[in-house]
Amino acid sequence: MINQITKNKIQRLAEEYQQIIATKKEALQEIALAEIPEMVYNSNAIENSTLTLEDTEDILLRGQIKRDHDIREIYEAKNLAKITEYLLDDPSENLSIDLMLSLHKVLLTDISDDFAGRFRHSKEWVRVGAHLGANPDFVPGLMRELVGKYNRKDDEYFLSRIAYFHAELETIHPFCDGNGRIGRVLINQQLQALKLPPIIIRSKSKTTDYYPLFDKYVLTAKYDGFTALFAALLTEALHRRITLLTAPKITPLAKWALDNGVAGNIANNKALRQTIPAFRLRERWMIAADYRESE
Repeated sequence: MINQITKNKIQRLAEEYQQIIATKKEALQEIALAEIPEMVYNSNAIENSTLTLEDTEDILLRGQIKRDHDIREIYEAKNLAKITEYLLDDPSENLSIDLMLSLHKVLLTDISDDFAGRFRHSKEWVRVGAHLGANPDFVPGLMRELVGKYNRKDDEYFLSRIAYFHAELETIHPFCDGNGRIGRVLINQQLQALKLPPIIIRSKSKTTDYYPLFDKYVLTAKYDGFTALFAALLTEALHRRITLLTAPKITPLAKWALDNGVAGNIANNKALRQTIPAFRLRERWMIAADYRESE
């Protein structure tokens, strides 16, 4: 579980964020659209797509394909971008089975049309490594129960509710294909419905900070690791949006560290722990150029 200090920090940043965006809706929309290639790249890379961030930007922003790519990977990038942009239009939409299935249909269009927009059924068992998804006979019922539990909005901390939903969704593995991408999209749908910015789960740290949490959940039913991961990523997302909307200039963290007499490794550790308002932009740590640490 995360401690009260972390919860208070997120609450303070969320309140600051809400005040800022109240008068900067156009700028917020542009920032959100600019983030889509980075989100798409990371989510697809977690699923072992060979597209680089630059490839993804070429496809989504410039309509260019500069080298040979698997056609499936091109559709994966385009379809995931469509879903991400669609959710920007109505961020307050409630989580529902219908929403999940409609997003899944878009995700798998022209990729696996037979599986698109429906849960597994009949003899459609799935396996990820040593993990078997839920018996397909029970998938629809399990998903109705999971969505209903999330929407009941009990007293559990909001990030813990999202963490449980994500861990259970991926354990059930309700779709024949696209489970991971839909799961990560739904994290951001849930955050955006709470008027919070989306997070980016980084592909580079998937084997250390993400995949092991699923193994832990399956064996122990504990999802506190996901709560902690989402808390760190949400703090970073809030720092990113607040800085982009308010700072006169942003600079690479390495330059900021040099200018302020901070050792590079210490600055990176502070960024990872989010004790300074640093954030990643195109896989590089950045910070407001005029930020100064308090004594």
